[in-house]
Amino acid sequence: MNWYNQDEKTVEETLQTKMGEGLSWKEAQKRLDKVGPNQLQDQSTISAFALLLNQFKDFMVLVLLIATFISGLLGEYTDAITIIAIVVLNAILGFIQEYRAEKSLHALKELTAPTAHVIREGLLQEIPASELVPGDIIYFEAGDRIPADMRLFEAKGIYIEESALTGESVPVHKEVLQITNESEVSLGDQCNMAFMGTLVTRGSGQGIVVATGMSTQMGQIAQLIQTTESIQTPLQHRLEQLGKVLITVALVLTAIVVLTGIWHGHDAYKMFLAGVSLAVAAIPEGLPAIVTIALALGVQRMIKRKAIVRKLPSVETLGCASVICSDKTGTLTQNKMCVTHLWTNDEYVEVTGTGYDPKGEFLVNNNLLSFQAKPYVKQMLEYGVLCNNAYLNEETLEEGGLLQRKSTYWDITGDPTEGALIVLGAKAGVWREKTDHKYQRLEEYPFDSARKMMSVLVRNTYGEKRVITKGAPDILLERCTHVLWNGKITLMTGDTKRKILEANEQLAGRALRNLAIAYRDVKGNEGISNEAQAERAHLRWFIWYDRSTTCRS
Repeated sequence: MNWYNQDEKTVEETLQTKMGEGLSWKEAQKRLDKVGPNQLQDQSTISAFALLLNQFKDFMVLVLLIATFISGLLGEYTDAITIIAIVVLNAILGFIQEYRAEKSLHALKELTAPTAHVIREGLLQEIPASELVPGDIIYFEAGDRIPADMRLFEAKGIYIEESALTGESVPVHKEVLQITNESEVSLGDQCNMAFMGTLVTRGSGQGIVVATGMSTQMGQIAQLIQTTESIQTPLQHRLEQLGKVLITVALVLTAIVVLTGIWHGHDAYKMFLAGVSLAVAAIPEGLPAIVTIALALGVQRMIKRKAIVRKLPSVETLGCASVICSDKTGTLTQNKMCVTHLWTNDEYVEVTGTGYDPKGEFLVNNNLLSFQAKPYVKQMLEYGVLCNNAYLNEETLEEGGLLQRKSTYWDITGDPTEGALIVLGAKAGVWREKTDHKYQRLEEYPFDSARKMMSVLVRNTYGEKRVITKGAPDILLERCTHVLWNGKITLMTGDTKRKILEANEQLAGRALRNLAIAYRDVKGNEGISNEAQAERAHLRWFIWYDRSTTCRS
């Protein structure tokens, strides 16, 4: 059923549930027994013994085993031991790499949420996500991972990052409106649906679970991965051809030596032994081990770039690629946003560094920026961190390969754009943990496509309240009556507006995506109950920056 085509009443009747009440515990257990747990099933699990046994199925390895057997029959025990040692070493290297790769493939399961907030019998409960069933009512908010496929029926400024399913790096704005004008809608255009494994970057909402486990969109991807047919890589094909050529040459040489010797009157048995010895000597015993070591080194380099290689020969396949199909933007992106430039006080500031690593410098005309001389720049960064729902995390990565190692890297939880602001602040020593202690958030007014702004109401340790807003530069400029210029509050004049608009156009012309930050102080007796009151045109200091996408290709 195309759930995005159905209205709330139809979905409730079909799944026999109600938005405000949800399922009863008894009914939920019945459905759980019927459809099974909300988990991605791994049908392609292979035992460690079978994985080790597979290392001996390579054609060249079989040739070496035959050579080992013949060497033993001929009494060449040193050669037999040497060959078998090479075969075992080759098998161990391949087994270690592929075993760790198999374990790494379980990372797909980590995309599913561990717990979920569900309404059962009218009460909001937190339960393991594996116990969800179709018909459950789910509540979620920014930072949550969607635990199952659901039809949305309440959305408050929701943006969901769906790059794992659609490849789109920009979070998608979600609505609750029924899609009635089309019968078949692509996954990326199903704006009233939320899918398992995707991440809520902004807002909050509720929805009805319509699919769980392997019936979800993520489950269908897992099923495709498990049913993919295994084919030989170009390297495996060439090695197999080489093995056949070597065996053919060895057999021909053996026959020539034996027949020539017998023709000249030598003993047939001795000539047979000589021919077999020559055939064994013609087989390059070290070739499989050398190939395996070379491929393992290639896998190590891929792991450093966080790419999982399931089979060693697959590394060589990348070198054989002659055509690469990319997404419609023509680039292969990391879905990371990074601030590269700032503009304030009629001055451009370049920010170095890439990705989410909080290391970088602030340069003005190739000279380091002094935050002591220009504290308003650091003030801007602080407000960018405050008007934000993202978090910067230092993660630990276990690297596979020949040696098990651990390394650390930085990642964000939340919207990539807001993550870029968090990283920008960290580069200047403005960490979210510090700002959260310095300011208390009293209210948040999430970003939406109509206002093109997000605002927060905060209170500092002195009890002073302040509204901080970030959004589209042209929209904020219309609401600003004052500007913070060289550390002083001055009236927004026509000349100042012209400079701001010129800077905005110049940066946009360099394919940079601009974002502005502004704030105003709140009087003690001023009441704020909605975004209109928070974002009204009043004393507002205007400062702004731009951001751009960091890509890897």
